[in-house]
Amino acid sequence: MPKTVEVLITLSFDEPLLNQLINVSPQLNITVYKARKPEEIPPEILTRTEVLYTNRILPLPEHAPNLRWIQFHWAGVDHALDAPILQVPEVVGTNLSGASASQMAEFALTMLLSLGHHMPDLNSLQKQAEWPAERWERFTPLELRDSTVGIIGYGSVGRQIARLLNGFGAKVLAAKRDAMHPEDNGYIPEGIGDPNGDYVHRLYPIQALHSMLKECDYVVVTTPLTPETHNLLGPAELAVLKPTAYLVDIGRGGVVEQASLITALREHKIAGAALDVFPEEPLPADNPLWKLPNVILSPHIAGYSSAYDARAVALFAENLTRYLAGLPLYNQIDISKGY
Repeated sequence: MPKTVEVLITLSFDEPLLNQLINVSPQLNITVYKARKPEEIPPEILTRTEVLYTNRILPLPEHAPNLRWIQFHWAGVDHALDAPILQVPEVVGTNLSGASASQMAEFALTMLLSLGHHMPDLNSLQKQAEWPAERWERFTPLELRDSTVGIIGYGSVGRQIARLLNGFGAKVLAAKRDAMHPEDNGYIPEGIGDPNGDYVHRLYPIQALHSMLKECDYVVVTTPLTPETHNLLGPAELAVLKPTAYLVDIGRGGVVEQASLITALREHKIAGAALDVFPEEPLPADNPLWKLPNVILSPHIAGYSSAYDARAVALFAENLTRYLAGLPLYNQIDISKGY
């Protein structure tokens, strides 16, 4: 008789979603114990847990001796990489890359269109009840059609952005760690993304980032924050951009060096930016970004969706099936890479 696999979920899911997980296999014994800290979970539950689904709760190794797999509720796991439990060789960590690809790509497209069609300036005029005489010259758009969009980080989100841009007639360039392999071997929900690299015109290694940036009308940052990507876009990279170029950052705060970006925006070395992530969150009220007229700011919400839990459960259910079958799990965390 197959052994029972003890699964602990520290978040609340609606009953239909929980039933979806229960129905994966009768081998699973699923316990839901909502908690914010490891010490809130009864020791007898942690001791028997083999699979943990969690947001940020990470027990110490001695408190979870049977733990073998941690499925995180988010794609970004930079906050957890130093956790002792993830240093245990027998413990595998996986993230939810792919679960937020659809909504983040739509958000990025919204920002690209908003910047290209001068929405910050239009909103300012609306508040002043002003109808500008020079409106034709002032609001000539930078259309996505026939534009060149560079995507930094060609993972699940970047690939879905490329898929959407294909319908607009944009030329897509992308920079990724391994430019020799355009295919996506991660979790891919049906009907989204770019599994075979069909929507990207050219892939660049990160080392050739400058060559890509100088071609771009728009740049979208989707890469995770790692030691290699920290301040990846600094003064030298921003200086390569066209003065008419726009930047959209939905990756992680710290990939774009903020002081250099503020300077570039103030001095109109680039045309504008839409920023959803910041090195310090919440963004302090005295940060100069709040008052720059060519900037759209959002409070790190690009990945949120009313469908997020359903997409998260679908990925977790797929990984549970693979775990029980002894197959490699999707989205395994590589601590050496930082994601």
